[in-house]
Amino acid sequence: MSETEIQHADVIGVADDVEHDVAPPPVVAVVGRPNVGKSTLVNRILGRREAVVEDVPGVTRDRVAYDAAWGGRRFTVLDTGGWEPNAEGLAAAVADQARLAVDAADVVLFVVDATVGATDTDEAVADVLRRSKKPVVLTANKVDDSRAESDATLLWSLGLGEPLTVSALHGRGSGDLLDAVLHALPEEAPPETFGVAGGPRRIALLGRPNVGKSSLLNKLAGENRVVVDSVAGTTRDPVDELIELGGQTWKFVDTAGIRRRARENQGADFYATLRTQSALDRSEVAVVLVDASEPLAEQDLRIISMVIESGRSLVLAFNKWDLVDEERRHFLDREIDRQLHHARWAPRVNISARTGRHVEKLVPGIETALAGWGERVPTARLNSFMSDLIAAKPHPVRGGKQPRVMFATQAGVQPPRFVLFTTGFLEEGYRRFIERRLREEFGFDGTPIEISMKIREKRSRK
Repeated sequence: MSETEIQHADVIGVADDVEHDVAPPPVVAVVGRPNVGKSTLVNRILGRREAVVEDVPGVTRDRVAYDAAWGGRRFTVLDTGGWEPNAEGLAAAVADQARLAVDAADVVLFVVDATVGATDTDEAVADVLRRSKKPVVLTANKVDDSRAESDATLLWSLGLGEPLTVSALHGRGSGDLLDAVLHALPEEAPPETFGVAGGPRRIALLGRPNVGKSSLLNKLAGENRVVVDSVAGTTRDPVDELIELGGQTWKFVDTAGIRRRARENQGADFYATLRTQSALDRSEVAVVLVDASEPLAEQDLRIISMVIESGRSLVLAFNKWDLVDEERRHFLDREIDRQLHHARWAPRVNISARTGRHVEKLVPGIETALAGWGERVPTARLNSFMSDLIAAKPHPVRGGKQPRVMFATQAGVQPPRFVLFTTGFLEEGYRRFIERRLREEFGFDGTPIEISMKIREKRSRK
């Protein structure tokens, strides 16, 4: 059987069954000299045929990232090309990619062909791995039966600990190998607390005083659930209400109008603002009401920024639309373009809480925002997109240096969080460019996006 005929039985991991993490998934780099079965082992880990496999060396050349899981733990697998430390030309570029993968990895899975034994190239790679100070799991591949296990004992000479015997082609020993990888991974981050099955989705109604939050809640509830008065600031405490809308139940929270900066509030207003922030922290999506009949105020912009900074999904509801004439609509469009450029991705709904006009359109906006908030992009697709993006528009050269993005991974959702593994610091403008293109390619409507960097540590030269 050739390596291209890898079977899908005895698969190892199914990444889709793992809950969302709040930290970047750890990285496992699979390295070794050419044609030792690295890509076959990667396919075995993934439980599907993703990496290209052929019976000739040198098929894999770039670092390729995939999502994987084992024992309920999610991680990123980096498949690399054959590593030949003293290579030249194309082979040298492939080896450089493997070195970058080691730099970015939390654990290195070093694959050696047990039927051949430790070659000079294996020993040179092992020397580099020892100097890297990274945890290394030494993998003796192509051990198809117990008779071949004695060959693997000779790999102790590499000085990387006990060789674990596997047959990537047939799956033999692969479970024990993945257990060892998990043992070497850094401590797992706590799981997400959002999206608990069975409970209604939580929506916070925010806005400055007298913008119509309580009127909207009463209209949605079909009763006078909360006190409404023309005097601004009537609501002081968050009010929870289960409401049937669009064929499902939602938990709406009416909050106190935010008058001014928190540090400028006093007395009851100060505590009302704190309770509003707490209600936002407990919510999944914020519906920010804006008085469409008046010019956008600094308070409106500050509340929207507060939602974005909190990482909650966002819907903009322009209330009192029944009071808006053609002239006001013209100026409102100009205000939105000029002042809400940082929230162009938020769904917009024009409503009237007083008359009930178009309040049912809140549901599609909320559903869109929640879907974007929980969107996850597969690592392989993400890195294919990033490679094309960076090739078309690389980071500018600054001070004679040009930072590169080695690879990217989505660290979590709610909101979507991306980590870029880089060779240097990426300027804020370039990160905004990446965010803009991510939205163009994958959507993420109604949600903020967080982009952080993990900069490669410089290797010490001895």
